[in-house]
Amino acid sequence: MKRRHFLQGSGMIGLGLGHLASSVGQETEAKEKEVLIDVHQHINYSGRTNDDLIKHQETLGIAKSVLLPAGSVMLGATTHEGRSNGLAARIFGTAAAAKLAVKHPDKFVYFANEVPDLPGATKSIENWLKKGACGIGEQKFNIAIDSPEMMRIYELAREFKVPVLLHIEHDSYNHGFDRFHKVLEKFPTVNFIGHAQTWWGNIDKKPEQAVMYPKTKVSKGGLTDRLLSDYSNVFGDLSAGSGLNSMTRDLEHAADFLHRHQDKLMLGTDCNDSVGHGSECSGAEAIKTVRALVPDASVRSKVFAENAKKVIKL
Repeated sequence: MKRRHFLQGSGMIGLGLGHLASSVGQETEAKEKEVLIDVHQHINYSGRTNDDLIKHQETLGIAKSVLLPAGSVMLGATTHEGRSNGLAARIFGTAAAAKLAVKHPDKFVYFANEVPDLPGATKSIENWLKKGACGIGEQKFNIAIDSPEMMRIYELAREFKVPVLLHIEHDSYNHGFDRFHKVLEKFPTVNFIGHAQTWWGNIDKKPEQAVMYPKTKVSKGGLTDRLLSDYSNVFGDLSAGSGLNSMTRDLEHAADFLHRHQDKLMLGTDCNDSVGHGSECSGAEAIKTVRALVPDASVRSKVFAENAKKVIKL
C-alpha cells in the first residue's frame, strides 16, 4: 500500500488528531495496555511465510488472529475462470489454516471456506466446523450474495451458530449488495461480517459504486451505515485498504461513525506485508487511526477485541 497523506488538512485541527503520526511513546504505552484481536488474516498471503505472518502479528501486538482460508482451486465463473483462486492472493485453504491454528492455539483460530457452487461445498465446510472452525469465510466469489448456493452457506452458519465473513466488491464478488438486507432478515440468528470496497464505499449516501477507494467527504447515511444501525446481526470488519480508507477519507465522519457503531465494528488487518509497522502496513495504520479517532478506551476495547469475542465466540 502506498503511503497515505491523510494526516494533512484542516480537519485534523478540529479533531485534535495532530498526534496521529507522532507520539511514539504514547502508542507504545497503548499497545502494552490494550488487547487486540485481528478478525482478518491469511496463510501464504501473496507468498508470505507462516514465520513472517507470526512475526507480523506479534509486531502489531495482536493477541489472537482469525485465519481466513481460500476455497478449492477451481476453473469456473465463480472464480473468474481461476483468476480468483486463492482469494486472488495465493492464499491457502482450510487445511493449512487449521494446521497453523492447531500448532499455535494461543495465537490463531480459523474459519472454514469453500467455493459455494462446488459440489459438496457445504459438506466440506460442515466437516471443518465439526473439527473446530469457528466461522465461514472469507466468502470472496463471483456470485450473487442472495444466490441459492450462498443461501445454503447461510443455512449451515445458522445450524452451527457461527458467523459468515463476506467480501463485498462491486462487479466482482458477492453481487447484489442492495438486496443484502433481505438476507439479514431471512437469517436473523446468523451474524454477518461485512468487508471490502463496496461494503465500505457504501457508508456514503451517494456512492459511486465503481470507485473502489473514494477520497471525497462522506455524506452520512449510506447503505452500510443503515444496515449497521437497523440490523442486530451485521457487523463491520475494518481491515485492508478499504477499511482504512473508510476512516481516512473523512476523519470527522470516521470519529462519529466509530462511536455510533462501537458495538458493531471489529479490528481486522488483512495486510500481506511482513513488517507489521509503518505506512506500508495497512493494519498498523488502521490500529493507529482508531487509537487517534477514539479517545475513550472502553470504546476502543470493543472495536479492538470485545466485539470479536462476542461475534466469533472467542
